Amino acid sequence: MNESHRIEELLLAALQGAEGPGHPPRLAAAVRHAVLPGGARVRPRLVLAVAAACGNDEPALAGAAAVAIELLHCASLVHDDLPCFDDAPLRRGLPSVHRAFGERLAVLAGDALIVRAFQVLAEVRCSRPTRVPPVLATVAAGVGMPGGICAGQAWECEPQVSLAQYQRAKTGALFGAATAAGAQAAGAEPAAWRAFGECLGEAYQVADDVRDVAADPSLLGKPIGRDLALGRPSVARRDGVAGAIDRFRELIAAASQAVPECRGADKLRALVRLESERLVPSALCAEWMASAA
Repeated sequence: MNESHRIEELLLAALQGAEGPGHPPRLAAAVRHAVLPGGARVRPRLVLAVAAACGNDEPALAGAAAVAIELLHCASLVHDDLPCFDDAPLRRGLPSVHRAFGERLAVLAGDALIVRAFQVLAEVRCSRPTRVPPVLATVAAGVGMPGGICAGQAWECEPQVSLAQYQRAKTGALFGAATAAGAQAAGAEPAAWRAFGECLGEAYQVADDVRDVAADPSLLGKPIGRDLALGRPSVARRDGVAGAIDRFRELIAAASQAVPECRGADKLRALVRLESERLVPSALCAEWMASAA
């Protein structure tokens, strides 16, 4: 079974595990709509890739961490799309959850995904159970206060914000949690792996800033121009598309260099290169810069 199929099977099993007798069917449908079909699944892929690079002697724990991270990411998208935040009509080319099921079920679906993420970690069976609490704490820190996704969303409500602090919380934190949790699941020290993930996460946020200004919404699967419309901090708005692309390339190079030396280092660097080209294709950079000029 390849990694992509494994991730999808793990996610489906996690959702099915929450659909017991008597569950509200529309809530279950909203939760599935939020998770399936998914996007690139880069966060769970990072968890598994780092765990493999560190020996992966507890694959069940690594798998649970990967599922938890992706469910939390999906929950954040559901809440981010709500009218009180972005009021986004589309996500991954489909109606956003609140457009498909209404605001009340969207709020509840996001909440249910958060709870399910931690249930998956709490229920995991592995031969080294002492590893579970550190992984759980790492995942929780990636979404809570003071520097996780919730903090990232909250900075949008403040009158003044540091762009770097905002991006570290909104995107970098969960990437850092993914790489750190992958290392912890395999019994490795997480600090260096967290640094790699945070750097890659910042690159993702800069890429998102670029695409919000210059990408084709039909290819992106969601509307563009939201940062400008909502007055959000953005590298592309601050430095222009050309400056943002330069910053993205710097961060990708730094992320590659930050991969700790291990038997899976080359594979991880290859993953970084592939994601770089997917996010900000070289063939489109000149076109994007020209269109945004």
